[in-house]
Amino acid sequence: QKYGYTHLSAGDLLRDERKRPGSQYGELIENYIKEGEIVPVEITISLLKRAMDQTMADNSQKNKFLIDGFPRNEDNLQGWNKTMDGKADVSFVLFFDCDNEICIDRCLERGKSSGRSDDNRESLQKRIHTYLQSTRPIIDLYERMGKVRKVDASKSVDEVFEKVVQIFDKEG
Repeated sequence: QKYGYTHLSAGDLLRDERKRPGSQYGELIENYIKEGEIVPVEITISLLKRAMDQTMADNSQKNKFLIDGFPRNEDNLQGWNKTMDGKADVSFVLFFDCDNEICIDRCLERGKSSGRSDDNRESLQKRIHTYLQSTRPIIDLYERMGKVRKVDASKSVDEVFEKVVQIFDKEG
């Protein structure tokens, strides 16, 4: 908020759509999430674009977005480039780098109260496999473009937050 960004979580948008009565994508989204797989780009992009358009329709000054959890694979990236070409530029990628076991432990702890169907060891192992196969190459691509800002997410919440503040202070 301090920097004028609207936070949009691809995962939250997908989970909200999954729960929305009458959603044509609800069951499909649930199956992908449960299997730790990436939801088809057309669905995720349409939800992101709808949220961005709605935000800007409500307030034209709100045109900076922090998109959390997207793109997750090459298909996502191509879909983003095709749909958003000339409409949105990626300033930088904020990459929270963390050991797999720490991630699993944190998600299992979150799972005690989150109600998320994917906060279990089996789904998390699948998500890590998907990350290594599909998402990490996208981060590497942005890194070659000089757009990755890395944060050591294994540190404490306060230390991670301080690093994020430093990045946003520099990037605007």
